[in-house]
Amino acid sequence: MFKLFLVVGSISAALAVALGAFGAHGLENKLTERFMKIYQTAVQYHIIHSVALVLVGILATRVTASPLLNGAGWSLIIGMVLFSGSLYVLSVTGITKLGMITPLGGLAFIVGWILLAAAALKM
Repeated sequence: MFKLFLVVGSISAALAVALGAFGAHGLENKLTERFMKIYQTAVQYHIIHSVALVLVGILATRVTASPLLNGAGWSLIIGMVLFSGSLYVLSVTGITKLGMITPLGGLAFIVGWILLAAAALKM
């Protein structure tokens, strides 16, 4: 299971870099300043949490199986999909109702970080 976090985190980080480059070069004159900022926020949170997911995977190889680390990993994945995913789609489509999904992703990020802290305290 934890190898999955390493693989998904690594692929996700690569995707975040690609999406960041696409945004900087392919969307530069196609999005309004407001939507470009939203897109950049999606990329920023995407890359940070991809690295965090890799960290969870690495930590999991160092300790015995931990439900807290498992929960942290899945929370980070859910957060990336809901938070960054909704912002990517919102910024390129202009469908602002997608912004209602974004806080759920933010909550998943918070839960992931708290579970990671709890796992660290138990180590």
